[in-house]
Amino acid sequence: MILFCFLLFILGGCTTQSASGKKTDEKNGDKTIHIGYQKFGSLNFLKAKGVLEKKLKPLGYKVKWTEFPGGPQLLEALNVGSLDFGHTGEAPPIFAQAADAPLVYFANEPANPKGEAILVPKDSKIKSIKDLKGKKVALNKGSNVHYLLVRALEENGLKYEDIETAFLPPSDARTAFEKGAVDAWVIWDPYLAEAQKQTGARILLDGTGLVHNREYFLTSKSFAKKHSEVLDIVIEELEKEEEWVSNNKSEAAKFLAPQIGMDQETLEVVLEGRPFGIEKITDERMNDQQKIANKFFELKLIPKKINISDAKLNVNQ
Repeated sequence: MILFCFLLFILGGCTTQSASGKKTDEKNGDKTIHIGYQKFGSLNFLKAKGVLEKKLKPLGYKVKWTEFPGGPQLLEALNVGSLDFGHTGEAPPIFAQAADAPLVYFANEPANPKGEAILVPKDSKIKSIKDLKGKKVALNKGSNVHYLLVRALEENGLKYEDIETAFLPPSDARTAFEKGAVDAWVIWDPYLAEAQKQTGARILLDGTGLVHNREYFLTSKSFAKKHSEVLDIVIEELEKEEEWVSNNKSEAAKFLAPQIGMDQETLEVVLEGRPFGIEKITDERMNDQQKIANKFFELKLIPKKINISDAKLNVNQ
């Protein structure tokens, strides 16, 4: 989903705080962009190929990459100023904005509802969403799949309180799922495809007809105002990678497999079912996000009402 979240935050002063907590001297053109990325996405190709470093070097920028298990963790780093650039799904920015993170939406990828799903073990007696009543469900809190679970329960006449949630990052959730410590697991690609292949897990329901499951690229208001030329380069390079992967899925899977520790066959399955392209943020996208935010507030999953338009990019602010 795995699935594709950008964060850029560079101060114009003498020093910034890196993702590791180390001070970085920006005098004499020594500027470092801290990029947060997840297990799978176009950013992985940029990192592996070193394309971004080459493009940004003439502008005096270096690139530092940090991997995160999910969007919520990535945006926590943004909120404390230790990340500059990253990608998340639909839900994490909403939780982050509710925590006053200084983010703005910059671009997004097309909807990919089949890229996330609710899984149950292959021999599970659970046959429908209604059977989840009273059961324990694992998910990464604040991630895209959090909204999928909310919508799936709602559409099947269940309340959020009718199930027991176990908030776990993907690796821990996978362990709990295999051991039978949870009854179901809400997860995104490529973890979704990998779990199906390796454990025979069965899809109870995917996002079709319930959620859009878009990947968003975000940046801070400060960076968008001061370094728009860097954002333009990043998006341009991402567009190139998206086009290359869409036309070379098998080669792309082979290239990426050793980079993220997954087998080529699984990644080919993911890439075959994934839409490609980079889209500009529109009012329609903002309205989609507002609906999610309203639902999360209604369920008391976020502490206050938020206005998504406050996080809309406006370089003239």
